[in-house]
Amino acid sequence: MQTDASPAVTEVRADDQRAGLVAACEAVGDRWSLPIIASLVEGPLRYTEIQERVPALAPNILSARLRKLEQDGLLVATRYSSRPARFDYRLTADGAALAAPIQLLSAWAAARADPGSGPTHATCGSALEMRWWCPLCGMAAAPGEEEDPILA
Repeated sequence: MQTDASPAVTEVRADDQRAGLVAACEAVGDRWSLPIIASLVEGPLRYTEIQERVPALAPNILSARLRKLEQDGLLVATRYSSRPARFDYRLTADGAALAAPIQLLSAWAAARADPGSGPTHATCGSALEMRWWCPLCGMAAAPGEEEDPILA
């Protein structure tokens, strides 16, 4: 683990983060991909069920997004009827991994619309915050303390 990053290492890490963000935006950065993925977090749905959960989405756009999300490996379409061809859609492990970021983005948007409305701890009522933590030792990582596997 590197504790004091040199300017060159910090610059590379920032470049890697930007590249990762660009890749994420290419995969799910359009208006409809994240709402579609969010609708599938609780389990597989059929096309019409997705339409019901994302009602403002035009059918042609939904079909195109489902194809793209499948090509990108974020969901799997499984045929359940041949005539007519009908599918149900379920998230892959990569798609399901977006559940937490979607939850964070939703909380961020809610807090922007109504400051103080973000997620709170059910026991004491204090505002929750997102942190990197190590599941092995149970310790939170300070900002910038996470190790980049590319630089390790």
